[in-house]
Formats: sequence, C-alpha cells, structure tokens
Amino acid sequence: MNKYDNMLAVNRERSREKIANAKIAIWKMMEDGERVSVPKLTKLTGLSRGFFYKNAEVRRELDYAIQQQADIINSESKVLREVADNRVDYLQSQLVRLKQENAELKKENTKLHKALAGRV
Repeated sequence: MNKYDNMLAVNRERSREKIANAKIAIWKMMEDGERVSVPKLTKLTGLSRGFFYKNAEVRRELDYAIQQQADIINSESKVLREVADNRVDYLQSQLVRLKQENAELKKENTKLHKALAGRV
C-alpha cells in the first residue's frame, strides 16, 4: 500500500468517526430533551456547521431529529389547546351559573328588605 492509499484510508476512518460522533451527539440531545440545532451541535462536537449541512448521512439524522421534535411540540400544543378550550368552556358555564345565582340572591335580598321595611 503506498502513501496515497494510506492517506485515503486514514481520511475515510476520520470521516466515519466524525459521522459517528455527530450522530451520537444528535441522539444524546434528543434523549436529554434538548432542542437539536446545528450551533449547539458544533459546540458539542467541535465539527463545522458545513459538516452538518453537507454530509448527507448526518443531514438525514439531523432532519429526522428536528422533525421528531417538531411533531412532539405540535402534539403537545394541540393537547394544551384542548385543555385550555375545556377550561374556558367550564369557566363560561360557571359564569352563567353564578350570574343566575346572583340574580336570585338580589331578588331575595330585595324581598327581605321589603319584608323588613313592612315590620317597622
């Protein structure tokens, strides 16, 4: 094996290591519930921004992770909206009930004032 072939083999091995490190960093961020982003990955791995965008294998992992997190956020948002809508419905029904109760108490109060005034 000549020097050129040796250099190519070393470069291929380094490339495989970089790809593995990038994937591990992406998976770790997902497991930790941390938002996956290229700037965070560059700090975490020491790899360049371009590496994450240009390497097709790493880019697929990155896109998948970002999509997974977006799906989770969207489903959580949907659940939170449903909970908020249910809470609003409940509070509106409470408001109607309390307004009715208030009106009845006002009538009773007026009636009691008249009864009391009639005694004096």
